[in-house]
Amino acid sequence: MARVNETERVPTERPNEPVEDATHLAPPDVAARQKMINEPEAMAADQLYGTAPPANRLGQETAGFVEGTSLWRDAWRRLKKNKLAVLGGAVVIFVILAALIGPIILQTITGYTYATIPSERALVKAMPPSWQHPMGTDPQGRDILARVLVGGRISLMVALVATAVSLVIGVSYGAISGYFGGKIDNVMMRIVDLIYAVPYMIIVIVLLALFEKSLFLLFAALGAVSWLTMARIVRGQVLSLKNQEFIEAARSIGVPTWKVIFRHLVPNTLGPVIVYATLTVPSVILQEAFLSFLGLGVQAPLSSWGTLASEGADNIAIYPWMIIFPGVTMALTLFSLNFVGDGLRDALDPHMRKV
Repeated sequence: MARVNETERVPTERPNEPVEDATHLAPPDVAARQKMINEPEAMAADQLYGTAPPANRLGQETAGFVEGTSLWRDAWRRLKKNKLAVLGGAVVIFVILAALIGPIILQTITGYTYATIPSERALVKAMPPSWQHPMGTDPQGRDILARVLVGGRISLMVALVATAVSLVIGVSYGAISGYFGGKIDNVMMRIVDLIYAVPYMIIVIVLLALFEKSLFLLFAALGAVSWLTMARIVRGQVLSLKNQEFIEAARSIGVPTWKVIFRHLVPNTLGPVIVYATLTVPSVILQEAFLSFLGLGVQAPLSSWGTLASEGADNIAIYPWMIIFPGVTMALTLFSLNFVGDGLRDALDPHMRKV
């Protein structure tokens, strides 16, 4: 049998093996990976070095170069494969954009704002959804769509600020407790256990009842009770990292303690922190809605999804659209945020990586 020319080489189990010397042809997956090798550039490498570059099993090798990767790039690749997380992220972005620019567009087109009461007395009443008012109006004749959009601003702002407060307090507290350990850790964690023993909603209600009701106090009250779990998560991560070689190396060269904690340990806990922060946002939105439902949250004339749901619940038998649209909007946002949080958890979990 005549030897096969190099340019007529077919995929075999070994890239450079002539077909007449091959005991077996390559299986389909190997053949697909070797397709890149039998290109002119790879054949030129064969002639120069006598061997073909090995096929990269991830398909990232081109002419002998392997594309680098990182934890965050791998996490982003896995997150994009999670369809529910991608859909949830798209819905969250749409809701945020609608809350930010929707009231401006609506006022420009129709002249309605969240507090606009019609000048005509006949229109000062609750009307069902129509082309003029897609979500209907409330008993004062105010457009519910405008109020839902402005309510989204308030609810999302409360959730984001409270989550940021939770991150600052929880990450700092947990990192310090886990790094120092011993008696300091024991005392700090007992304080957390003591606060955990009191229902957090009672703390928030007491704070809002004792002081003047305001958005700032609502931010502070919700953030002040949302950091406990974050502190425990960060403490556990720091306990597992503080004896690693890179931390010992930082200590050995005289890096100050606060830099070791906040420049070396805290950045390595960002995976769980990001996941929990994403899941904290819908939790805070629900807490704010509950407080507004009780009359302790956002005060008139402003409105949040919670206050709108409270107003709708009072008239649910007569004007059901007053609770349907705010409730569906809030539920859709909460579901989407939870899908994003679950997707981030799976993407950042090292056990989910495929070998």
